[in-house]
Amino acid sequence: MAAMIEFAKMISVLLGAVILGNWFLSEFKKARLKNLPWYAAYLTTPGLLVLAALALPVIYWLARG
Repeated sequence: MAAMIEFAKMISVLLGAVILGNWFLSEFKKARLKNLPWYAAYLTTPGLLVLAALALPVIYWLARG
């Protein structure tokens, strides 16, 4: 039973990452079609969430060290 719960946790995190990735990719494509600067997609909601997800481990690492 515990293995099934761990598997469900892994699947939910993977599914969330896929959804966020697709959302960011759609914003990126919109920005490219509008000829916006390369960083415009990172200033949208999914872009900020991606940056936060990448920055949190680094901040944690710096705070612990």
